[in-house]
Amino acid sequence: MGEYVGLDVSMEETSVCVMAADGEIIWEGKVATEPGALVRELHRRAPEVEKVGLETGPLSTWLWHALREADVPVVCLDARHAQAALSMRINKTDRNDAAGLAQLVRMGWYREVKVKRLAAHVDGALLASRALLVRQRCELENEIRGLLKNFGLKVKATKGLAFGQSVADLVAKRPVIRQVVTALLVAWSSLRLQIAVLSRQVEEQATSDPVCQRLMTMDGVGKLTALAFRAAIDEPCRFRHSASVGAYLGPTPRRYASGEIDRMGRISRCGDALVRSYLYEAANVMLTRSRRSSPLRSWGMKLAKRAGFKKARVALARKMAVILHRMWRDGTDFGVPNAKA
Repeated sequence: MGEYVGLDVSMEETSVCVMAADGEIIWEGKVATEPGALVRELHRRAPEVEKVGLETGPLSTWLWHALREADVPVVCLDARHAQAALSMRINKTDRNDAAGLAQLVRMGWYREVKVKRLAAHVDGALLASRALLVRQRCELENEIRGLLKNFGLKVKATKGLAFGQSVADLVAKRPVIRQVVTALLVAWSSLRLQIAVLSRQVEEQATSDPVCQRLMTMDGVGKLTALAFRAAIDEPCRFRHSASVGAYLGPTPRRYASGEIDRMGRISRCGDALVRSYLYEAANVMLTRSRRSSPLRSWGMKLAKRAGFKKARVALARKMAVILHRMWRDGTDFGVPNAKA
């Protein structure tokens, strides 16, 4: 008869509950939120541990991988599902939550979450950091344009070095705002340089990855979209059916059906918003810029005529995600049936 352990993770300390197979609590306490300390305490308090459960959270990826490396049978629980059970307790404490998690893994009343590889998280961090810098650069550009308009100065250049040179020429005519705008322009130049650095890393990563190369055979899918999709999915075997990828990434409409009511709503927007935005861009490129004819593009164009371009773009993005997953699983390039890697 083994033990079951629940870990309620916080930044500094983790509440631990060790529970016997019959539901009796063997030990409760707090341990520093460090893999080494947790492993030592688990070996001491639960030498015959069957399963260790922790919820999804900011530290769950780090702890899950570290505990797995120490041969601890840890599982990651969906926090939303765990909350449904933990909310039944009257008092909300870390101690009670740890006991509740131990009870869940003992009874098997939980939904295990697939924890992605650290390499996928590295790619995701690269893409998220680049997207953040791009947004900040755009905000600075808009701020500079707005400030100059107050003084009747209009920036005609839209991007790149031409924008910086145009702004510098304009502020030379208004010494009163030169210092303020120059400070913003220096920050804008720094962001532009760092975006170029991260963009080169994205290009190198996508170019050297055979999976990304295969995904980019689809019209509209570039390096950003391919790498983002690969990082979000991580392993194609996570999904038994490719159609599930559409729901996982969020461009699938919600549905409410009860009795005589059957209503379709807006898309769920679940999953990675950055990947979803790249898929929208890829669908837009396929519909408006692609010159190569394909059944997928023809399907999107027909839907655009019937339901409108915006709805067609969302539907095409979902369909592209499904096909990309199937290409990945089958080792098939886009438009080449039954081609194996």
